[in-house]
Amino acid sequence: MSDTAGNAEGAVPPVGTGSGSDDAASVASPVGHPGAAQDRLAAWIADLTGLHELLERLCRTTTPEAALRETLRAGAGLAGARRGMLALRPTEPGAPERTVGFGLAPCDLGAMETVPRSSDPCARLLDEVLPTPPGDGPPAGGTAPGEDGPPGTAEPAAEITLPDIAADPRLAPRHREVAARLGIAAGYAQPLTVEDGRRIGAAVWFYDEPGVPDARRRHLLALYLRQAGAHIANRLELSRARSAVREVREGLLPRCLPHLPGVALAVRRLPGGTTGPGGAGGARGTEDLHGTGENGDTDCGTFHEALALPEQALGLAMGSITGTGPRVVAAMGRLLAGLRAYAVMEGEDPVAVLSDLELLLRVTESVRCATALFGYVEPANRRLVIASAGHPPPLIVGDTRVQYAETTLSAPLGMLTCWEAPSVEVELRPGETVLLCSEGLLRRLDGGGGAGTGSMDRAFARLHATAARAPASVRRDPGALADHVLASLPAADPTGCRPGGSPGDAVVLAARF
Repeated sequence: MSDTAGNAEGAVPPVGTGSGSDDAASVASPVGHPGAAQDRLAAWIADLTGLHELLERLCRTTTPEAALRETLRAGAGLAGARRGMLALRPTEPGAPERTVGFGLAPCDLGAMETVPRSSDPCARLLDEVLPTPPGDGPPAGGTAPGEDGPPGTAEPAAEITLPDIAADPRLAPRHREVAARLGIAAGYAQPLTVEDGRRIGAAVWFYDEPGVPDARRRHLLALYLRQAGAHIANRLELSRARSAVREVREGLLPRCLPHLPGVALAVRRLPGGTTGPGGAGGARGTEDLHGTGENGDTDCGTFHEALALPEQALGLAMGSITGTGPRVVAAMGRLLAGLRAYAVMEGEDPVAVLSDLELLLRVTESVRCATALFGYVEPANRRLVIASAGHPPPLIVGDTRVQYAETTLSAPLGMLTCWEAPSVEVELRPGETVLLCSEGLLRRLDGGGGAGTGSMDRAFARLHATAARAPASVRRDPGALADHVLASLPAADPTGCRPGGSPGDAVVLAARF
């Protein structure tokens, strides 16, 4: 059995060098010389220090997938193994099962999943008592708690040791065959439990030579997995909560864009938690993208709208409400509902729409403020009337010009006792595209450098330069132009100026006339 963990993802802090025991205080050499007590204490402190470092690293993981992989990585170091596999089986109804490997290729994981459940150590730790299929193992027998037993035992084991897989007659032939093909000689498995004793998963580590980890390593691994199980369960619960908030938010945002003669629309959204470089990979779909980044840091308050109005008119809106979380989603829903109602009743006057929206925000969300931009469009005449409440102006992109619409500088909604600002009318030329962009997009263009005037000026200049570089074929397609803008974004900077560590969702609403 190899006593060192082959680890390509990072070194695991070493544990102490004492011999093993099932009691932490006994992790030391036997008393035989005057310094034996000090040696025991030093070994114990070294073990607990290494364990503390591993748990600190685990606690820094923010997603279930990252937590599972870190658990396998750290467990391999504690168990002295090079490879491992973790099977997660949450007890909540509808929660998906998943299998993660460490040091195993996807094809190796697939081969391991062909092992019968009655022989697979992870399944044996998680399943209820299973009948042993004929030829897959011996008849069921009893097992003392904490000891390994044959498949089908009457009491669940606290651990499973496979000291020599090739020579173990209890294992299914398919299990021995897969292990021989992958060069696995031995294995050791423990369950992942939560505070109430439920098992939500199990992990097994594989060795290249026959043998099992000593008692000290097994004890430290059990201590680590006890905390890892609680952390993974917490990440799963948080992921489910974020998913529920995201579903509500997606239901509030427009699911499709209106089709009106004389105008073509497209919208793209790149979640604020996306950490990969560029935005092309995030801009999937032609009209709708309300996804979230891997870490779930979605900007809950950013909204957009494209609304068909009476007399073949069109209403375009973009805005953001401060804060994150479920309450902000609810506030955004109320703001969007009011915006749609006011746009239908008095959309030809964008100032009136934003004034009523400011009153609604003051009545329902007195402690919040919001930015908003609303535009009333007559596609047949290519006439655009816009008003802004602290939101960045739209960018007009055409074959002969790339320039910002000169909106009047105004405060966000909810900041002043009475909001008021004049509207601006813009005459569009045939083939021109109007881009409404979120504040998160501008923060991303500036690399999350801050909210100062100079910082925003740099962001405006970069957005202008990006649109000006777009080829003529891209400018003629609103979706391609929006993709072009998002593809120019740098990776999200977690130290960005937005509270919560996310620069906000990068959203582009494009309308070509």
